[in-house]
Amino acid sequence: MAQIPSPIQKLVLPEFQDHQLEVWVKRDDLIHPHVSGNKYRKLKYNIQAAKEHGKKGLLTFGGAYSNHIAATAAAANEHSLQSIGIIRGDELNPDSNPTLRLASHNGMEMRFVTRTKFRELKADPSSLIDEFPDHYLLPEGGTNHLAIDGCAEILNEINFEPDYIITALGTGGTMAGLVKGMRGNGHTIGVSSLKGSFVHKDFQELLDQNTIDNRNFTLLDKYHFGGYGKLDQSLVDFIKDFSKLSSITLDPIYTGKMFYAFMDLMHQGFFITNSKIVLLHTGGLQGIAGFNEKQGRKVFDSPKIYNF
Repeated sequence: MAQIPSPIQKLVLPEFQDHQLEVWVKRDDLIHPHVSGNKYRKLKYNIQAAKEHGKKGLLTFGGAYSNHIAATAAAANEHSLQSIGIIRGDELNPDSNPTLRLASHNGMEMRFVTRTKFRELKADPSSLIDEFPDHYLLPEGGTNHLAIDGCAEILNEINFEPDYIITALGTGGTMAGLVKGMRGNGHTIGVSSLKGSFVHKDFQELLDQNTIDNRNFTLLDKYHFGGYGKLDQSLVDFIKDFSKLSSITLDPIYTGKMFYAFMDLMHQGFFITNSKIVLLHTGGLQGIAGFNEKQGRKVFDSPKIYNF
């Protein structure tokens, strides 16, 4: 069962008091054990739409360690829907890593395709739509207008007006939802986990496509630590130290980088004194087990429920 609204937890650390900041964490990682964080928000209205259109299942795209693939499989299973995942990498199989094992455990049928074929199907999924007419198509990462609407609801669950709300950014759907939900009040900050300045153009296009006029936001592209899935010892140490101080687990792909960016900005004096700041924990903890397996060693503690 989903825990909605998700808890909001105040962080009381000496550094925050020194900088005269009030810091809260919106614990979307606690929404659901396998459909946590922004994935629950993104899937909520899409699953409703699938049922309203009489679809028997969900069809989507993702990489080998995709949070979206794992969450879609779990959500479909919980709603008695079938699920099909088009997985990038024809060298893979359902037992290749914990993410794919989790998806398989939740009944997802996976089709492994070459990276070239993956790009082709994403760009033109008409052949898949023809082959699976009774399945509802979701884009990679789950970002569409329904996903954005689901993420915008986060602001309705906060009983004060944040001066800043900060999120990790991948496809941009969660941040777009926050920008929409803030309605110009306060400032939204997105921390990209992807390497490259292209994220600015892509995010602007996402806002334009969804007629979101609020431009009161900042998108940061310098905290990627080398790119998607990359990190260095400073980030490893930060995630471990933060967990000890707060008892909050962060993942190395998204939330670890976002929380690191927040602390760095705070030390730079970025935030206005006496501000109320909300850090959105977007979940993604299933990815820790896969990250450890890929590294060939236990870098971070992984929640047991994800060790498939």
